Amino acid sequence: MPEIFRAYGFVFMFFSHEHEPIHVIGKGGDAKYVWDGKEFVFSEQHDIGPQDLKKIKAMIDNNSDIIVDRWMRYFYRKNDEDKETMVQR
Repeated sequence: MPEIFRAYGFVFMFFSHEHEPIHVIGKGGDAKYVWDGKEFVFSEQHDIGPQDLKKIKAMIDNNSDIIVDRWMRYFYRKNDEDKETMVQR
């Protein structure tokens, strides 16, 4: 589970075996946001209050370029023909 960053007592990361760009855990709960190609969309949460969800969404929105870049670097690499190919992990 590659960690991207920490903020507000939460760990922002993605699960490498699920290929999902972001999953947030901390403070006894977790939340899941899915990249739709343009933005991160809330998917589900467990035991995180509304105020913390607002903070989490703001962190994701403000750092979406970093999150997508880390995900791409983890799962994809350039091949000899400069085409991106999926890395099997």
